[in-house]
Amino acid sequence: MSAEKKQVPSVWTRPQRRVREQPALSQEQIVSEALALLDDAGIEALSMRKLGTRLNAGATSLYTHVANKDELIELVVDLVYGEIEVPGGAGEWRDAAAVSAYSLRAMVLRHPWVASVLGQVGLAGLGPNVMRMAERMQALFEGAGLASEEAGLAISALTSYVVGMAVSEGAYLSLIARSGMTEREFVKSVVPEGEAAALGDPEKAREEKFDYGLQLVLDGLSGRISPRR
Repeated sequence: MSAEKKQVPSVWTRPQRRVREQPALSQEQIVSEALALLDDAGIEALSMRKLGTRLNAGATSLYTHVANKDELIELVVDLVYGEIEVPGGAGEWRDAAAVSAYSLRAMVLRHPWVASVLGQVGLAGLGPNVMRMAERMQALFEGAGLASEEAGLAISALTSYVVGMAVSEGAYLSLIARSGMTEREFVKSVVPEGEAAALGDPEKAREEKFDYGLQLVLDGLSGRISPRR
C-alpha cells in the first residue's frame, strides 16, 4: 500500500471551516490588526495571545478564521503583496519592470518583517495577491519576448535583487530608528568629521545605490530580450 501523500499545511489549501454563527471578528479585522502588530514590533512579537489582546478578544476566538500563527502570516503576507504595483498594457517592458521593482522595495521597507518569513510559511505563493503579481510579471516578460520558462527566471533574478537590497536597507533603517536619531544625524555620528557634508542627502544616496544595481539587472535582461524581439 502506498504511503498517503502529505500536503504542506497552508491556509490556501485546507477546507474552509463551517461557522455556525456570525463571529464577533472578521478575518479582515484579524489580518489587519496582525499587520499593525508586525509593523509596530516585528515578527518576534506576533502571537495569537497578543493579537487577541489588541482585538479585545480571546485567542481562541481567532481560530475561527486561522488554524495557527503560520496561517495568519500567510494571510498578512498576501495582504502586503497587494500593495505592489505591476504596470500592465503595451508600454516599454523596462519601465514597467523598474516601477515594479521600486514598488516591491517600498513594500519591504514599509514592512521590514516580511523578508524574514518569505519562503518559510506554508504556501504563501498561492495567495491571490501574490499570484496576481506573479501573473502580471510573467505577462510583462513574456510580452517583452521571453519564453515562459525564461520569463520565470527573469522574475526570480529581479525580485531576488530587490528583496536582497531592501532587506539590507531595512536593517540599516531599523538600526537608525533604535538610535533615536534621524538618518542624517546618524550618518554624521558615524562618519569622520568633515566628510559628512560631502555625502549629501543619505536617503537620496540609498536610492541612487539601489537604482544603480537595478539598472545593471535590467541591462542584463535587456541583453536576453533585445535579440529576440
